[in-house]
Amino acid sequence: MSAGRPAAVISPARALAFEAVRATFEDGAFTERTFRESADERGLAGRERAQAQRLVYGAVQRRGTSDAAIERLAERSPRLLDPPLLAALRLGLYELLFADATPDHAAVDQAVELAKRAGAAHAAGLVNAILRRATRQRDELTASLLGDDSTPELAAVAHSVPPWLARMWWRELGPDGARSLLATCNEPAEVAMRVNTLATDREAVLAGLREAGVEARPPQAGWPLDAPEEIVVAGRIGAAVPDRIAAGELTPQSRGSAAVVEALDPRPGEQILDLCAGPGIKTGQIAARMGDRGETISVELDPGRAAEVAEQARRLGLRSVTVVEADAAEMELAPGFDRVLVDAPCSNLGALAARPDARWRKSPQAIERLADLQGRLLRRAAGVLRPGGVLVYATCTISRRENEDQVAALLEAASAGEASPLAVEDLGAGAPTLASPLDPRCLQLRPDRDCTTGFFICRLRTHPGSEQG
Repeated sequence: MSAGRPAAVISPARALAFEAVRATFEDGAFTERTFRESADERGLAGRERAQAQRLVYGAVQRRGTSDAAIERLAERSPRLLDPPLLAALRLGLYELLFADATPDHAAVDQAVELAKRAGAAHAAGLVNAILRRATRQRDELTASLLGDDSTPELAAVAHSVPPWLARMWWRELGPDGARSLLATCNEPAEVAMRVNTLATDREAVLAGLREAGVEARPPQAGWPLDAPEEIVVAGRIGAAVPDRIAAGELTPQSRGSAAVVEALDPRPGEQILDLCAGPGIKTGQIAARMGDRGETISVELDPGRAAEVAEQARRLGLRSVTVVEADAAEMELAPGFDRVLVDAPCSNLGALAARPDARWRKSPQAIERLADLQGRLLRRAAGVLRPGGVLVYATCTISRRENEDQVAALLEAASAGEASPLAVEDLGAGAPTLASPLDPRCLQLRPDRDCTTGFFICRLRTHPGSEQG
């Protein structure tokens, strides 16, 4: 900015976005939670809140691309920059390179002012210089950073993911599959809801939402494993959707998540165990599918998430849910369950579009730690089924180590007598378009192909005469 020019007034949306980006990368805060709490505290609503969310999510998602641009424009590693300066640059570059609605001068001036007010006044000139250089070289930057994803390393920059993730998907899905999936990670996630059929029906909810001006429809016909309770919402949600959520008529749930319970296929009167239940979305779907007749035991280690499971049940009016706050891998459980769901803790790589910071929190080492826990949970689940009982293993990730390898290890343990005898049921035969390329008996949903969360789903059954211990 030129000398004597008055300081720019920072918009509330950018002020919140700057705070949330800093909290994410400097303090390890969860982006979604930080945004929601900050927006509520500041009273942001409507278009202003929506703009703040776009800026926060976009700047966090696109960190990889922005940092590559910073290194080129500043001729130094982003790690050498002061944190407030780096946050201002990431936000400014997101607006310049990816947010068409923002005038260049506004994006530059706001980023400079944010850096100054955060105590990086000495570096405001550098922010100004880098961003103005970016505006002049935008076409060249866009072509070089975004135009080539022919190798895992180039794809990591173009699609803004850690290089290890691009390399892993290259190996497991092939170059074309990896590129397609990576591109979808930065697209808005589909908004889907589940109707509580104990309180209302789908047609009544759809009619009410349309009357309120909300664009809502059933999922498109022909997609295997669609839950009949699901609806898809497009455009502005308005007040009608939150009101129906509060009333217990709707629950936010992706079609991929609902498909897990479709595979479990709970029946009225059964005893069902949801072994890793928090926050209770699938628990509620299970109990509703059973007509609230029978028993659903939901196990959750984290006290806060266990409370969420109980609150979900209360909101939906469910009486058949029992919440147990315990470590599912260690607790004692009596055998005899008709069905067990292991929706295991995982790397969440199938939900990167909805969780902007997830890609930066994961690592190959974290996947190994998760795989160890997943294996222990699966063995525990297999041991509490009745003869002929059903076990569904699910993750919201796309990672062979956490998915197909876990199933293979469980079957190997069963054949060696170290786990209850089990057989994989062929879900892929009934839904061949969703079959995993690594084990076609299992399903691997994909955000790029199926427009929903990338869930892995495997259904196993104990042998009718097997003894459980």
